Amino acid sequence: MHVIFVEPAFPSNQAQFVRALKQVGATVSAIGEAPYHALPSKLKEWLTWYEQVPTVCDLGSMYQATRKLQQRGWIDRLEAVVEAHVLVTAEVREKCGIPGTSLETTHACRDKPTMKEILRRKGIPCAASTGASTPEEVKAFIDDVGYPIIVKPRDGAGAAGTYRIDNEADYDRVMIESGLAERSFPVAVEEFLSGHEGFWDTITHRGKIRHEFISHYYPNVLHAMRTRWISPHICVTNRIDSPGYDAVKKLGRQVLEALNIHTAATHMEWFMTPKGLMFSEIGCRPPGVGAWDLYNVANEMDLYAEWARMVCSLPPRDFPSRRFASGHVNLRPTRNGRIVGYEGKDALFRDLGGFITESHFPPVGSPTMPVESGYKANAWVRFKHPDYDTLREMLTRVGERVKVHAG
Repeated sequence: MHVIFVEPAFPSNQAQFVRALKQVGATVSAIGEAPYHALPSKLKEWLTWYEQVPTVCDLGSMYQATRKLQQRGWIDRLEAVVEAHVLVTAEVREKCGIPGTSLETTHACRDKPTMKEILRRKGIPCAASTGASTPEEVKAFIDDVGYPIIVKPRDGAGAAGTYRIDNEADYDRVMIESGLAERSFPVAVEEFLSGHEGFWDTITHRGKIRHEFISHYYPNVLHAMRTRWISPHICVTNRIDSPGYDAVKKLGRQVLEALNIHTAATHMEWFMTPKGLMFSEIGCRPPGVGAWDLYNVANEMDLYAEWARMVCSLPPRDFPSRRFASGHVNLRPTRNGRIVGYEGKDALFRDLGGFITESHFPPVGSPTMPVESGYKANAWVRFKHPDYDTLREMLTRVGERVKVHAG
């Protein structure tokens, strides 16, 4: 089987998908933005052909590069695993006659108002939402639904470009900060959901779920990405088979069916609200922030290889052990500037080092990154432990005691 993989070099874990495809016996070519000579040597060994383009988000460039590769031999799959790349990849698949997730399904998973409209018609509970492109249209939604609401990109991922509006003062400020006050452009407008937030991730093949994982955010993403003093956690449960998760798994399966997701990795976010379990959004691609690496260490498996086997229509080989829960804690600097030192770092490794699976502490003098940069910005630590509750206590302890000082 010959697979084209989109953008093999950035971010860094992209190489793991190429490695896995090669490992399961696929011929692997790639389209990327870096010149071939700049690729890591190992990546070059795994690739049969490589086409450089100015940007993998440009349909014309991607189409021309794919046609060049098709002229060298039959292409069985064209795959992208980054949110910003999936739609143009689906468009190229359709134009070039390559199997894979349809353009219709990909668009539904990228465009938030379209996604929720499809799901509401299927009776799946989700926030009230609409598309808008002017301040007047946002205000009309507020008049119908009330405060608070969320304004975000129609095709956004995570909390990037997302604003919460609680009152008229917020509305005026957000219209200016977002740029809607100056020019019209499409956004998604949604009812704000209060409650606990988590995510359900899968690898599916021909409509059958091969692997599934459930994780939790502490606190919810939007709050975490706007509040400096918080050290946010992601916790992967190893209790996924307990009855308490049955509703999440049932909801997820309904969403996959409603959106016609047959063979893909998926990342679905959900809220447990006072109204009950609610769908938030889904991406037809793996989760970000290296969540698969958390799953791998917790479950003693290679999920990248399982994804590659799915792409190549091979049966699964590894199955999750569920022996461990795993987690990630992000440590924010006290201010923007440059890192001047760490507090509590030595005690962390002395007391909890046996449970640490990975960590990142930028050298003193490194420039800081803004709070909204995400869970792998600045310093972070990852753990595993057989008991989920103990894991959470560890993450909370580290978040409270380890400080990143900046000046």
